[in-house]
Amino acid sequence: MRWFSSQAWVDVPTGGVVEVPLAQTGEGIAECELLKWFVEEGDQVEEFQRLCEVQSDKATIEITSRFKGKVLQILFVPGDIVKVGETLLKILVEDTPSSLDTQSPLTSVSDFAGVDCESSSDAEEEIVGGILATPAVRHLAKQHGININDIRGTGKDGRVLKEDILNFVSSKITSQEPPSISRTIIDEDELELLNNGKTLNMNFVENQHYEDKTIPLRGYQRSMVKSMSMAAKVPHFHYLEEINCDALVDLKAAFQSGNTDQNVKHTFLPFLIKALSAALSKYPLLNSSFHEEANEVIVKGWHNIGVAMATPYGLVVPNIKKVQSLSVLEITKELSRLQLLASNNKLSSEDITGGTITLSNIGAIGGKFGSPLLNLPEVAIIAIGRIHKLPRYDDDDETIYPASVTNVTIGADHRVVDGATVARFCNEWKLLIEKPELLLLHMR
Repeated sequence: MRWFSSQAWVDVPTGGVVEVPLAQTGEGIAECELLKWFVEEGDQVEEFQRLCEVQSDKATIEITSRFKGKVLQILFVPGDIVKVGETLLKILVEDTPSSLDTQSPLTSVSDFAGVDCESSSDAEEEIVGGILATPAVRHLAKQHGININDIRGTGKDGRVLKEDILNFVSSKITSQEPPSISRTIIDEDELELLNNGKTLNMNFVENQHYEDKTIPLRGYQRSMVKSMSMAAKVPHFHYLEEINCDALVDLKAAFQSGNTDQNVKHTFLPFLIKALSAALSKYPLLNSSFHEEANEVIVKGWHNIGVAMATPYGLVVPNIKKVQSLSVLEITKELSRLQLLASNNKLSSEDITGGTITLSNIGAIGGKFGSPLLNLPEVAIIAIGRIHKLPRYDDDDETIYPASVTNVTIGADHRVVDGATVARFCNEWKLLIEKPELLLLHMR
């Protein structure tokens, strides 16, 4: 998602310095994590050029420039948490903006007349105690409790770079631990391999000690720590049930055999989502949010059904909006769109917000059972296991036949939803899955 900085434009004289703050990226967002910079100090930037990428609890956003000029100072490094309104960077403006935004609050603009571009850059670098480094690098050193004078800079003219700080921290940690144990910082590429179950090539040789790995949590992973910690404090009620999917297996095969659209691949999940929506219409309390401070439950009108997705960037839960109004085919296409965006870390705030209940399809990975935690403030979440063959008795309880079954676990906020309501809701959903022809009664 691309986001334009919301700083207002005042009459900026040639040679003026403008501060570019982190704009409000969404309702209720107070801070974002800086993921990466697309520019460096000293770079020339054009209007609408990408400056940096940030991530909130809800979306990944690109901050773009509406100024043409030179980047004088970058105030944060990747991994920093930036509060809304804090200055991300300073730009020496060459031209005044072509249009004025009078609706946004003013930001500070300082005159920089009479100082040429090169000398201003050097001034922002700060030479303290003979050490050349930017304020952002000095801030990073301060965060780690490091005296920057102890670091040998590898940049131009001995400038201390961010990498110099991180390498110094790594070597310092290693030297403080026992000889048999060392720690290194794992990068994002290695983390993606770990998330996908692949083995890292550590190039171990005989008698070399195994290393601990320090993994900084970024983006959605940082958000997951916060949301799961909150969810763990809520009293959960978990309800387990087995569902016969023979009819669903046949229905999916029929859909796929008659499919002429190469861009559509039919799976079980869209039908489960549609059946879930029909069950929610009968038991709307499961489609609610609980607000503890106000001590009230808000029963949601639309069924915005979230689907938990494991991505290289962490767990994310986009949702399919207004499922009551969608066909199974439309749900299939929307699910594919969300999966593609999630895999590329391109989900918008609209895709992620507004969910009313969540499905976690652990069966896609191979699991049979799960005990999911709520996606607050929602009051229900469902884990779906993989469909597998098991011997089951026929209705006469005498004939054994191979049945396609799945196990589902419904987690509910027990402060709001009682066990009997969860059981009745699950029975309704199960009936619609086992006898999909009944779902036609709910179609509009």
